[in-house]
Amino acid sequence: MPVPCAKLCSWLTSQHGVANEYYTQNSMHITSKTLLISFVLTLVFGQASLAGELERRQAKRIHDRLAGAPATNTIITQMETALLLDDSGKSAAVIAMQNPAFYNVTLKNFAAPWTNEEQSVFVPLNDYSATVIGMIRDDVDFRNVLHGDIIYRGNNSPVYSDNSNAHYEALENLGPVAGDLSDITILIADTQSNVTGVGKANSSATAGVITTRAAAKSFFSDGTNRAMFRFTLMNHLCTDLEPLKDISRIPDKIRQDVSRSPGGDSRLFLNGCIGCHAGMDGMAGAFAYYEYDYTNDKETGSLSYTNGTVENKHLINSDNFKSGYEMTDDSWVNYWRNGPNWLLGWGPSTNLDAKGNATGNGARELGIELANSNAFAQCQVDKVFQAVCFRDPNDYSADRSERDAIVAEFKSTGYRMKQVFGDVAAWCKGN
Repeated sequence: MPVPCAKLCSWLTSQHGVANEYYTQNSMHITSKTLLISFVLTLVFGQASLAGELERRQAKRIHDRLAGAPATNTIITQMETALLLDDSGKSAAVIAMQNPAFYNVTLKNFAAPWTNEEQSVFVPLNDYSATVIGMIRDDVDFRNVLHGDIIYRGNNSPVYSDNSNAHYEALENLGPVAGDLSDITILIADTQSNVTGVGKANSSATAGVITTRAAAKSFFSDGTNRAMFRFTLMNHLCTDLEPLKDISRIPDKIRQDVSRSPGGDSRLFLNGCIGCHAGMDGMAGAFAYYEYDYTNDKETGSLSYTNGTVENKHLINSDNFKSGYEMTDDSWVNYWRNGPNWLLGWGPSTNLDAKGNATGNGARELGIELANSNAFAQCQVDKVFQAVCFRDPNDYSADRSERDAIVAEFKSTGYRMKQVFGDVAAWCKGN
């Protein structure tokens, strides 16, 4: 965004006689407030603080919320000056996010609950959480979290392994200097097709964090892979199945393992079970070829992909309802594009059937379907609100309006999560 030079240069001129000359010589290269602020800091460094109590209080709050660690006096002074020049607080937030603790602590705790069914923050760093941290750090289009051929790994030993998390635990144990996740030479961007067994065997089978080892261990193991669908909704669309129940959808994709007369009463199915299963089973077919293989210890298991062969676990309990759907491939259909769940704000699709239902094959195409919904974009902003402001933006009308504005900007500027953190922290800077 261009610098508002009339206001800014007037202030600079009052502080230092060379400000106008500096701006004249460099105006073609100044594209953001943050760049010009770096010059201002050279003028005020070492002088008495130009800010008042309000700016100092706001600077500390922004830094505490983003970095979770005390700022040095030098950083606070820089942030105070940034607040004087840009009272929205966004430029000050950019400074706060330069603290490595934003990546090593705040973002690690932000992503950790998504990686396990217990939704616990007290889990080691893993390929799922490391990938989220790296994508935010590098301003990667965050929609790739559900469909990209992407993974972040360390440069440390032991190297990445398909059947162990030791690589990431060792990286975390290096500490905030040798294991600094803000350093691009320590946490390295890579592709699953270059690193993981499944990715090397079939690059089209990769689907962002869905096909990380940590996600597979938690959501592809021991069940029928419906857990992966449910927790993807919870973690990335901020909704569980219950709010999405729609008994008016077509039940033709509901599998044989679901009884149509639970407890001998078909009304329970028609008025309850069908509401979740019609939509869920329609889309969870995308995971037909995935399994988390282990013998006795999940900690030594790995993700597998049987290209073209439906995993046996999807065909279990077929006697519950013989006329139910029998999976033969990894095709999926999104019946929730119609009915009340159109409110999730589904994005454009090139594969719509005659009734307007999106169709596709595999986890990657399903990830694209989910990541392009408005619910996905709003969920990311809502989670940042809760992490930074310590409140749900839906509780206050002013927060809702600001949330909607941040969501619109998030979508229009490349789905950059770091920008969302800065915008939300600025909004919650206080008075």
